[in-house]
Amino acid sequence: MDILHLVDRLEELFNESRPIPLTHNVIVDEDRFLDIIDQMRISIPEEVKKAQQIFTQKDRVLAQAQEEANRTLTLAREKADQLIEKDALVQDAQRRAAQILEQARLEAENVKAGADQYSQDALMNMEVELERLLNQVRNGLQMLEQKRPPVEETKVLGK
Repeated sequence: MDILHLVDRLEELFNESRPIPLTHNVIVDEDRFLDIIDQMRISIPEEVKKAQQIFTQKDRVLAQAQEEANRTLTLAREKADQLIEKDALVQDAQRRAAQILEQARLEAENVKAGADQYSQDALMNMEVELERLLNQVRNGLQMLEQKRPPVEETKVLGK
């Protein structure tokens, strides 16, 4: 039985009791009074047991909650560490990629400059060779002109 209900019954018994005139005392039905007290003695240990069980459950629930909080915190720290490590790897990869791109750009510029220089050298050599060949052709034509006997203009015209 609920202890508060028993307290209510005890109060009800008190209120139903007859007052003794000119005092603050009342006459109480002894059997009913002792019966309620016996029930209280039985109920109180039951209430205390319930309170102890609730207290024990509270401790167990708090321990479980603390364990869960610790587990969640550990997982969050591990996840944060993984993200930091992943971020560091990504940053390293981005730096390395930027270095590779810069190196490739420099090599491309060097190759282009080398190709331009090679083309310029080849064209200059070709120009020199063409000038040499042109000089030979001119010299050959000039020699042929000098060896040829003068053509009389009258012979050609008078035929």
